[in-house]
Amino acid sequence: MIELPTTTPFFADKADVVAEIFSRYPEGGRRSALMPLLWEVQRAERFIAESRMNEIAELLDITATDVKGVLTFYSAFHEQPVGKYHMQVCSTLSCALAGSDEMYDYLVSELGIVNGETDSEGRFSIQKVECVGSCGTAPVLMVNDTYYERVSKPRCAHLIAALREDEQPEPWRERGGDTVSAEKAKPLSGPTPNGGTQEGESP
Repeated sequence: MIELPTTTPFFADKADVVAEIFSRYPEGGRRSALMPLLWEVQRAERFIAESRMNEIAELLDITATDVKGVLTFYSAFHEQPVGKYHMQVCSTLSCALAGSDEMYDYLVSELGIVNGETDSEGRFSIQKVECVGSCGTAPVLMVNDTYYERVSKPRCAHLIAALREDEQPEPWRERGGDTVSAEKAKPLSGPTPNGGTQEGESP
């Protein structure tokens, strides 16, 4: 007899985690716990398999179709495994005008993968996403849950080099009027004020 492999339920040993999530919502509002439960799975496994959708559906007394409907609506959730460093490029207007298309092309060139793909090592994956809510600091690149703002080409190169060594740099913060200086981040491509290029800009 052939024995089919079984999957250990994700929340089997996490009763306290489930109880804490359920406690955030009023009696009868358990369905509201759907997204937090999805996040718990994805943080641990980097994607949400069909077996996990079924498990969550049973916890919430809803259908697996209900779970999948929410999962597929938000690009932040993944049905397939993504890389250890999931690179999310904002592709909406503000970021596009500031150079996100060029940033995406640079990532494709450097990593050898395109939108929706993961490299052979499972280290990097790329995804084009809709607005990530940081239009004033475009172009924005998200690595997993971390925002990197005003990403110039040298900064992008610095970030990739660090991630290849499994060292994720602290994000630089550039909001409001705190970037009016000689070190202010420049667009991803184009000439510098002195007429040169940005290839020599430090990260």
